Amino acid sequence: MGTKTYICLAVAITLLLLTPPAQAQDEQWLQYHSEREAQRIVSDMGTSTPEVTSDKPTNIQFPDFICDEPFFAFWPSPMVTPGGLWMAFDRQNKTGQPYDLIYIDSNANSNLTDESAVKSYELDYRDSRRTKFGPIKVIFEGEDGPITYHLNIEFYNYSGRRYLYIRSAGWYEGTIDLAGTKKHCVLIDYNVNGTFNDKSLNAAECDRIRIGKKGDQDTRYVGNFIEIDDALYRPEIARDGACIKLIKAEDVKFGNIRLPQTITEFSAGGENGLFKLKLENGSGPLPVGRYRINQWALEHEDEKGKKWKLQGSGTSQKGDFEIFADKETGLSIGEPIVSRLEVNKKDSGYSFSQNLGGRLDEHIELIRNGSQPPAPKLHIKSKDGSYERTFSFEYG
Repeated sequence: MGTKTYICLAVAITLLLLTPPAQAQDEQWLQYHSEREAQRIVSDMGTSTPEVTSDKPTNIQFPDFICDEPFFAFWPSPMVTPGGLWMAFDRQNKTGQPYDLIYIDSNANSNLTDESAVKSYELDYRDSRRTKFGPIKVIFEGEDGPITYHLNIEFYNYSGRRYLYIRSAGWYEGTIDLAGTKKHCVLIDYNVNGTFNDKSLNAAECDRIRIGKKGDQDTRYVGNFIEIDDALYRPEIARDGACIKLIKAEDVKFGNIRLPQTITEFSAGGENGLFKLKLENGSGPLPVGRYRINQWALEHEDEKGKKWKLQGSGTSQKGDFEIFADKETGLSIGEPIVSRLEVNKKDSGYSFSQNLGGRLDEHIELIRNGSQPPAPKLHIKSKDGSYERTFSFEYG
């Protein structure tokens, strides 16, 4: 009896070791890259626009500046204890030069006197309005040691107005194994705060992920789920972006979305991620949760055989909706579309602009046979008929 029990126990342990649960997967490590042209190389990178001020912060140590009026800005990041890093803009000469020097608190010690000034890599002394810096390295302290991150910075200063554009200069990518298949994974810090695992209903505050073939541009939101090859996974992404774990999603509760049957394309995103639905008669499933419409499209063919495509994108909170378990949520999107004409009087002249608006104030784009059709015309005729002319609008 004792021998039989021992053999069964040994077999059971062996089976457990050889057949781990489907959900278990080791962390898969990615490689960090940084480039001055990161936005062009990777695309789908967002921009942070901190306020620029001439008021010198009192709780920060700064070096002696060359110019008489340095400018200051605070870049927010949860990766450092102060909640972000201060930076200061200076000139190589007191006057006559653009703001071509930047100091940044790269080690987050609230002291810029231990930092070296970084010179702008692109400036035009005939046009002192714009300077570019980067990639600028900053160091975060992680649980396992220092974490390197890079920023690309663009500073505008003209006519008493100042604008600052900060973009991530770094991203993670590499080959991962998914259900026995090799995939290429890219992680992007879209909201430019130093982390790579931010989820949000607001697309601007949500990081980005790609999993597919190398070079694919199918970018999704970082979220609770990601759909790959018709299977649903739960991604676990390291805060610093260094590694990812993908777990097969099980016991997921779904609801249904109901759209006008004329809609041929639809995508929506939120903390659950970005979903591009395969619609059947205007209907499709989504995991339970809150979403915001990302994009929709419908197509028609006119009597001359020309194919027209109408698409809407960039909805505000008006495009928010919620999916409930085993229930259907209906959305009113698509046609009718409203054509708006705006008229502005300036001095003795008038300016006219025309745009298309959707039901949810989304941006509307009209495509004919795969390209943008000619801009519409505007016909103006005075009441007494003494003035009559036709003008053509221009895009842009």
